[in-house]
Amino acid sequence: MRRGNILSLKNILKYYFPSALCLLCFAPVLYASSCDDAVTRIQKAYEGIRDLSGTFIQKSRIKDLQRTETYTGEFFIQRPLKMKWSYTGDQEQDVFIDGDTILIYQKHEKQAFKARFDSETYGQAPLALLSGFGNIREEFTGSEKDGKLFLKPRKKMGEIVSIEIVPSDGVFPIKSITIHDSYENTIDIILDDVRVNEGLKDSLFNPSLPKAVTVLDYTS
Repeated sequence: MRRGNILSLKNILKYYFPSALCLLCFAPVLYASSCDDAVTRIQKAYEGIRDLSGTFIQKSRIKDLQRTETYTGEFFIQRPLKMKWSYTGDQEQDVFIDGDTILIYQKHEKQAFKARFDSETYGQAPLALLSGFGNIREEFTGSEKDGKLFLKPRKKMGEIVSIEIVPSDGVFPIKSITIHDSYENTIDIILDDVRVNEGLKDSLFNPSLPKAVTVLDYTS
């Protein structure tokens, strides 16, 4: 395994899902009644969700590079933890998550990275946040202000420092997520056209890679 490839994998996870994307359960400890009410509404909405899909805009403000990168695409989620995030544009790629495994297929480079999906290593919380809530009152302290939920992990969660959630009154209870990490990077994920319980097929979450694609496997 070449060091350059290892660094490439970590950079991909850092800049696409920095402190950003693996907990199966988000569980904020919330003290203010308005905040507690908001979380209760979100958890109740989640109870009936089996799968969801939609479009997203992701804005990654990377302090070290002094720039903001914008990505767009579609997402597909099947609970408890199967996901496909398809990024479009110049950096076209598909990200598959199945339980404890993540595969990132970079189409232009004709290569794919496969690795363990580890919350402590990569701090990949927001995707799991979309996948489902568990017991919502154990892992975070939180507050509410101007209609937003502000959450802070009680225990180390990768490099995540705080998370902001903008609730939605639509069919899916979350409109956007903002993640702040210890490197002072900020990731905004805005969701749109979210569809719930359409009966997504299992085959959608199975990577089908062309034969010419080189797969770099870091799972062992």
